[in-house]
Amino acid sequence: MGRPSKYSDEFRRDAVALYRASEGRRTFAAVAKEIGVNHETLRNRVRAADAEPSSTGQALSADERAELARLRKAERGVAGREGDPAPGSGLFRTGDEVRARRWDFISTHAAEFGVQRLCEVLGVTRSGYYAWQAGARARTERAAAEAALVHEIRQVHRQTRGAYGVPRVHAELRAQGRVVNRKRIARLMREHGIIGRHLRKRCRTTVQDRNTPPAPDLIGRDFTAGGPDVRWVGDITYLPVGGSWMYLATVIDLHSRRLVGWSLADHMRTRLVADALEAAVAARGGRVDGVIFHSDRGSQYGSAEFASLCRRHGIRRSMGKVGSSYDNAAAESFFASLKRELMHGARWTSRSQVRLEVFRWISFYNVRRRHSTLGYLSPIQFEKQTAASRRITLAA
Repeated sequence: MGRPSKYSDEFRRDAVALYRASEGRRTFAAVAKEIGVNHETLRNRVRAADAEPSSTGQALSADERAELARLRKAERGVAGREGDPAPGSGLFRTGDEVRARRWDFISTHAAEFGVQRLCEVLGVTRSGYYAWQAGARARTERAAAEAALVHEIRQVHRQTRGAYGVPRVHAELRAQGRVVNRKRIARLMREHGIIGRHLRKRCRTTVQDRNTPPAPDLIGRDFTAGGPDVRWVGDITYLPVGGSWMYLATVIDLHSRRLVGWSLADHMRTRLVADALEAAVAARGGRVDGVIFHSDRGSQYGSAEFASLCRRHGIRRSMGKVGSSYDNAAAESFFASLKRELMHGARWTSRSQVRLEVFRWISFYNVRRRHSTLGYLSPIQFEKQTAASRRITLAA
């Protein structure tokens, strides 16, 4: 019997749907890199899905593809806002307009009237004019350098679908070898209206089952872990679609903040959180004995079915207090990022569309998104770095 796959059925279906949504415009390698899998693995999965007698409803309809194309177009234009002043439009900061135009006027008419006479008429000094003239080349070079930097900032902003603010744009540029001051990036983003996504209000989804005794709190608001698969946290959030809802259950490794397991469904039954946990166990190779899984006191996490699943895998359950978001702050922080970056301005009309967009963002989060807690590395980059450091330490 072959080795069990570390990818859940849900992950594989979503990966196939993501490739199909490109309608041949993207290669297997490009999509595979985006979601962090081998391109041959993705190719084989798509071929296997194509060979199946029916798609069981996973393929997008023509209307859904049209809506997705509209969203893609909107994403590509998110960084270019209407109303931005064009480069070289002649706009100045308050107080600079008259002086700069005086120097320009003198420079234009110096041959006809002479510098001294023009300076006297305009009430400025010749030394001031010559100093301005001497700095013309430096000003041109500085303006060109800032225009180039703004272009780079817009590229990062566009690639992250408008999600990154100043700190992560700064970290991304530094990772690309660009040495630039963070305050300068903040100023340019402010001047050009480049803004990261802001948090929306959220809705409570936790309903406690008072007939089930809660598990003890084994975390105590200490959301750190000395290594992978020591402490996991999980929660459920809602996603609006048309006139109904879909629900996302998560499992996050506190060591790397990696989303190791998740499940998306149109219900909040125990099966939702059980599927997310099973996906996490599969992603870690099925060997998670002793890991602590921390959640709120929602009825799904307190159910006998979920408790049995944890026992089967050797997982120790942990629960925070009722109504305290601080007791599960890491999971709350993940949902805050997801809703700020993914749901900003989104109007989803179909469940397949929601599933595809959530899958794309989760892949981006794990593979590329820079995390402030991890020194602005992505979760997978952080895991690779710590694994390499551990091997070096053992070898020494």
